[in-house]
Amino acid sequence: MHQYKVIPYQPIFKEEWNNFTSLSNQDTFLFHRDFMDYHSDRFQDYSLMIFKKDKLVALLPANRIGNEVYSQQGLSYGGLIYKKDLKSEEIIETFKAILKFLNENDIARFILKEIPNIYLHNTTNNPLTYLCFKTQAKLVRTDMHSVVDLQFKSYSNSRKEGLKRGQKHNLIVKETDSFDDFWNTILIPNLKSKHGVEPVHSLEEIGLLKSRFPKNIRQFNVFYNDELVGGTTIFETENVAHCQYISGNSDKNELGSLDFLHIHLLDNVYMDKKYFSFGTSNIEFGQKINKGLQFWKEGFGARSITQAFYNIETENYKLLEDVFI
Repeated sequence: MHQYKVIPYQPIFKEEWNNFTSLSNQDTFLFHRDFMDYHSDRFQDYSLMIFKKDKLVALLPANRIGNEVYSQQGLSYGGLIYKKDLKSEEIIETFKAILKFLNENDIARFILKEIPNIYLHNTTNNPLTYLCFKTQAKLVRTDMHSVVDLQFKSYSNSRKEGLKRGQKHNLIVKETDSFDDFWNTILIPNLKSKHGVEPVHSLEEIGLLKSRFPKNIRQFNVFYNDELVGGTTIFETENVAHCQYISGNSDKNELGSLDFLHIHLLDNVYMDKKYFSFGTSNIEFGQKINKGLQFWKEGFGARSITQAFYNIETENYKLLEDVFI
């Protein structure tokens, strides 16, 4: 244990943090500080950097509320970020060092949010479930993400009919660098009327993030007779195209606009990706699933992968001692 040192992240470490994320086991730009820090006013950052013999080996994106630390609540996923080739014993020791550090700094619980395995470069190097088992973590939530493995994509008759309607109405898909029309005309009104909420990202925030990550954040809109009738906002990584927002106007079923749009993305724009993620259809903290939304996503060949949320008592770092015999 004495080989490992845990220190809280500070802005002076920004370059070192960012360089490490680009070489780590994860495939996502969400852990880049230029993404994480856009909403720093909403969260008390408590991200950690873990060193072994003064060499950085892992990062923990996190925030603090009282005596609890969370996998960064402003991000869709979290978990432990580590070197691609880090061995199992080192990962266990790293996790133990984190829990011990939290415990010694009056943090009673760590709420860990998994990173879905489609965002991992090396899916054979992920002993998180074992770490949670050993520390007697409590599983408090599980979400299901609808993901198309593009080797096995297939379209249901319903989605094919939607495509035909889109073709019949001569729909056109366009990529744009502006989010204004989609946000103001379709997304904000739909979320407000259907769910009484606003987009997680304001128009100003998504524009800022687009300026910082122009190749990773993309907007695709679909038009009928030059009228915007639907769109989707994509968060793109090396292996995954993820739909962050999807919304259409009241004619989406009659026009087949969202079917037409997403089949275009699957067949043309992202045909060389490994995965296309439609995200989760869970509501009520994972307890329920929106059946209609799940049916629509699975019509593109999407199937479910899980994302777990764990509550870990930090004093249980002691349970990771003497694991190896």
